[in-house]
This record gives sequence, C-alpha cells and structure tokens, in this order.
Amino acid sequence: MSKLSSRSAPWLAGAAIALTIGLALVWGGRERQVPAGFVRVRGTQFELNGRPYRYLGANYWYGGLLATQGPAGQARLAQELDFLQAHGVTNLRVMIGAEGYSNGYQFRVLQPLQPQEGQFDEQIMAGLDYLLAELARREMKAVLHFTNTWEWSGGLGQYLSWRGYPNPSLPKNPNYSWDRFRTYIAQFYTCAPCQSALNTSIRYVLARTNRRTGRTYVADPTIMAWEIINEPRPMRREATPAFETWMKQTAALIKTLDKNHLLTTGSEGDIASDNDMAVYERLHADSNIDYATIHIWPKNWGWFKDTATAQGFPVVLGKATAYVDRHVAVAAKIGKPLVVEEFGLPRDGQVFTPAASTTLRDQYYATLFGLMRGGRAPAGQVIAGYNFWAFSGAGRPRPGQVYWKAGDAYLGDPGGEEQGLNSVFDADTSTWAVIDQYVRAIR
Repeated sequence: MSKLSSRSAPWLAGAAIALTIGLALVWGGRERQVPAGFVRVRGTQFELNGRPYRYLGANYWYGGLLATQGPAGQARLAQELDFLQAHGVTNLRVMIGAEGYSNGYQFRVLQPLQPQEGQFDEQIMAGLDYLLAELARREMKAVLHFTNTWEWSGGLGQYLSWRGYPNPSLPKNPNYSWDRFRTYIAQFYTCAPCQSALNTSIRYVLARTNRRTGRTYVADPTIMAWEIINEPRPMRREATPAFETWMKQTAALIKTLDKNHLLTTGSEGDIASDNDMAVYERLHADSNIDYATIHIWPKNWGWFKDTATAQGFPVVLGKATAYVDRHVAVAAKIGKPLVVEEFGLPRDGQVFTPAASTTLRDQYYATLFGLMRGGRAPAGQVIAGYNFWAFSGAGRPRPGQVYWKAGDAYLGDPGGEEQGLNSVFDADTSTWAVIDQYVRAIR
C-alpha cells in the first residue's frame, strides 16, 4: 500500500484535535503547553492524557525492517501487530537502524540504515515510517533506540571502524576475546569524530517527517520515548568518566532537539558498570533522563549453565527479584519510574524449536510481572512498565540451522544468538496465558 488506509482517518482527525488542545504540565518549575497523546512522567509513574499509563510490552527490534520486505513483510507486520494488540501488548521497543555493512561478519544485521558514515538509506527509514503509522492506527506506542553497544547491528564499534580504529575479532569468530572487544569499544568515549558521526545520525532521525502520515517524528505521540543506546557500558572502569560525560552530552543534545518525548538510557543496570550502583544512579539522576531502565539476563550472567535451568531455579528467581529490588530503591530515591525493558530465558532444556515447552520461562515472567501489582512496596509504585525479550510472532527458525542467515525470517533473537533461544512465538500459548493474566492485572 502506498498510503494509509481509510481506517486511519478517524485517528488522524482525533489526533489533530488532541494536539491542538494539549496538556499543561510543569517542567523544572515552569508550566508549558504539551500536546496531548504524549506519555509523561508523574512522580514515579507514567501518565497519558491525565490517566496512569502502565504497560506490559515487548521487544520487537526488527519491526521497521519487516516493512521494507514488500507485501509479504508488511502482511506479517500487520498480522503480528494485530496479535499483540489483541493480547494488550501495546508498547514495543524497536531499533531505529543498524550501522555499516557486515564486512564478512555473518551474524550482522544486513539492512543498515547507515551503510557508510553520514549516508542514510531512505528505504530503511521508510520502513520505520510504515511501522509507526501502523502502530498509530492501533493506538500503540514505541520506544526507539538510536544505536547499540553490541556488534550485531554495527553500533559503537562501527563508528570506531569508520575512523580507522583496528577492529578486533568479533563474537563467534576465531580468536575472539572479550577483554580485547571491550577495550576496543571503550575508545568510543574519547573519539570525538565518532561521537560527532553518531550525533549526525541522531539529528537526521529527529529531523525526519514521516512520509506516510506527514507528521514530524518530534511531534508524533506514537513514539513514547527515545533511548540513547541499547545497553550502554563504560566497558572499562577507567573509561567511566568519559562514558558518563558522553551519555550526559548526548542526552542534552536529544532534549535540545526534541522537547516533546521522554528520554531514557537503555541501561541494563549496575551490572553494566561492574556492579557500581553509583554510576547507574548518576546516569539516571540526570535531569534530561526521564526514567530508569534495567535488563535481566540469568543465562548470560551465569546464574545457571547451559541446560541446567531447572537446577536451583528458585535461586534464579531470587536473584532476579533482588536485582529488580536494588534498582527500584535507586529509582525511588531519584523519584523516577523504572522500566524492566529486557528479560529473557531459554525454552525448557535450552531447545530452540517452538515445539519445546516454556514452563520455566512462564514462571520467570510471572515472577517479574508480579512485582508491579502493588503487593510489594515500593516496587509496585516504581515499576511502570515491562518489555519482554523478545517477540518473534509468526517467524520461525529454519529447521536444522542454529544461527541466522541471509534470507531467513527475522526473529527476536539477533543473528549471533541461537534462533529461537529467547523468542516468544505467537504459538506459545502458555506464555501468552501468563501475559494475558498480568495485562489485565496491571490496568
């Protein structure tokens, strides 16, 4: 389709009226008019059009890319958005765009927004336009992150590579070293040309007018929030001051360009700074940051090994709850909402096919969702939303193949992860029963 269907007309008319009415809010002691339809912060919770806004959402990083894949991709996108909406999952965390070509790295997103430094692919932005228009028709919201710490979408390493910094061996490749990789990424925080190039990308996105709706991105209430980067980390302790300076400067830039939307960090929590909670607190205490985030990854963080998920599973749940509680305390201290915006667990037995059961994952989800219900103060007053990782919808992994290859369906698991590892498929009925229960409970 070349333009919005007639079903979008009532929404557009209603939105135009709402935008002219606006909402009066207080920011930094000054009252100013803010358009209606935008999510706002009220204390440690979100607010939408004067009412509490709490959500149970999903990660859907590839949503904009589906729309670039012609009628088939757009049909899948519509099917999946309808499915999510029917289950009350109306907040999606999405990647704006990848950076750079794969250059032989087979686990990389192969459709970059920025193929070369400072050059942008209109087709990729058109896909994001399409996604936002479809979300608007369904009264759904998006959280959009500008870049990535990790290599699977280019991210900070790509900006360094464009500036001639020798690229180390990347994950899943021979001679890969975590120490060499994190030392490499830490250089970004002192690379002024790299930061300038990322700023150019941010300005490009924030200057965008959606070709399908005619609405500028900065005036689009479909976008709930911008996120500076997926999983920001100083990577090396000695890089922490430069890292914090960069995060603060980038937050200020975004807020200068867009005063309508919320802004957050994309942080995993204190694990990103070697368990230094002071770093986490300073990042989120910044006046330009509107709410705090955390991610929880029991397998990646070594809380269990391989297929031994079931062994000591109560310990896993206890550690996850304690991790949330630590960050709830900081969010309460600084007076801002907290979103648990990434959390995943493999299927039972660490089998990747959709036929495998998800009993343990369902328990894990229920434990985390239950923290918002108010019975455990202050978590119920501070946790304002969730985005589980990750929705794979109607996509399926290719039988007999572990990692993603060109031509495969996009799943919630990036190319360097086993396809189906943390995916929630549309056929995972037991998981959707848990989600349905808690969607009803938090409203």
